Amino acid sequence: QVQLVESGGGLVQSGVSLRLSCAASGLTFANVDMGWFRQAPGTEREFVGAINYSGVRTFYADFVKGRFTISRDNAENTVYLQMNSLKPEDTAVYYCAAGGAYGSTPYNPTYWGQGTQVTVSS
Repeated sequence: QVQLVESGGGLVQSGVSLRLSCAASGLTFANVDMGWFRQAPGTEREFVGAINYSGVRTFYADFVKGRFTISRDNAENTVYLQMNSLKPEDTAVYYCAAGGAYGSTPYNPTYWGQGTQVTVSS
C-alpha cells in the first residue's frame, strides 16, 4: 500500500521560508517521479512542480518564479519542497504526489498524500 505523508506546514509570516517534506512508503521510491501540488480555498488543485526519479531534473509552474525548489533523498524515501519568499497568495494545502511521467503535460500522478496546510500571513 502506497503512503505519502507530508509534514512541515504551518502558519508563517510573509517573506519567510518553509520546507515541506513528504515521506513515501510502499513503492520503489528511487524509480518514481514525484511532484507537489497545492489547493487554495475555493480553487482547483494546481501543479507546483515535479522531480524525476533520480532527482536530476525538475520542472515548475510559472508562478514559482525561482522561489520554490524540489529535491529528493532516495536513501530516505523523501521528497522536499523548499519555499522561499513566501507570499499570502501561497496559502494553500500542499499535496505530495507520486507516479506519472515527469515532464508530461499535464503531470498526472497516481498517488496522493493527505496534504499539509501552509498559511502565510501578511
